[in-house]
Amino acid sequence: MLLWQADELTVTTKINPTAPNSARVWDYWLGGKDNYPADRDAGDKAAEILPGIIQAARHDRAFLGRVVRYLAEDVGIRQFLDVGAGMPAAVDNTHEVAQRVAPDARVVYVDHDALVLVHARALLTGTLEGACDHIDADTRDVETIVCEAARTLDLAQPVALLLLDILNYVVDDTEAQATVEGLVAALAPGSHVVIAHPTAELDGERVHQALQVVMDMGGAPVTAHSPQQIAGFFDGLELLDPGVVSCSHWRTEPWPPGKPVLQYCGVGRVPDREAGR
Repeated sequence: MLLWQADELTVTTKINPTAPNSARVWDYWLGGKDNYPADRDAGDKAAEILPGIIQAARHDRAFLGRVVRYLAEDVGIRQFLDVGAGMPAAVDNTHEVAQRVAPDARVVYVDHDALVLVHARALLTGTLEGACDHIDADTRDVETIVCEAARTLDLAQPVALLLLDILNYVVDDTEAQATVEGLVAALAPGSHVVIAHPTAELDGERVHQALQVVMDMGGAPVTAHSPQQIAGFFDGLELLDPGVVSCSHWRTEPWPPGKPVLQYCGVGRVPDREAGR
């Protein structure tokens, strides 16, 4: 508890409770309590324009649980790099899902939000058999992420790279693509890249209006991409079935799935380089 208080004291000057923050708005949509009135106000205004945005956030979270379980259980991956991790949820954070399957799984969380890091370091601790670490870095700071992650992860072995609802905050398309390529370049063959990203494919202009209202209230710049643009992030990777689809449709059981939501996702495998691919 004393460590928690000390961490809080060191980051209070970095936290602005008067402007909406993407991680805290997301936490609010997921039913969490780690948010401020400004976050709830922004979240409500966005949901008034686009009610489906709340369901999209919850399906994104459910997708996280399914894909981490699949990668740990079916693929056998034991290392996870969660970039832009956001606020810890009450249950089924990345390390909890992975270590439920494999207690020796190693998980590194990356975020650049002061309040997120306070909560993460206090709550996301993992099993004794495995490991759980936290990196303070901007998503675009590939060099720092790779260097710091190597303290906990063996990058010569397969890693699951999670980029859920974070590339939409890298609003320059060239920079976003370069970020993905830089992170993928550090991964061993057999690694998997998981991306979830908002799209205006289903709700058109209302998606842009909902994102704009949060930005107008002081939130960080954010963008939506088409499914084709999201698929572009997987260039050079082996895109797994069912491809880039709604988070509510990725390997959902029972089948058929429910309605599509504005969060689309996909999973790609880093090919074997010796195979010449």
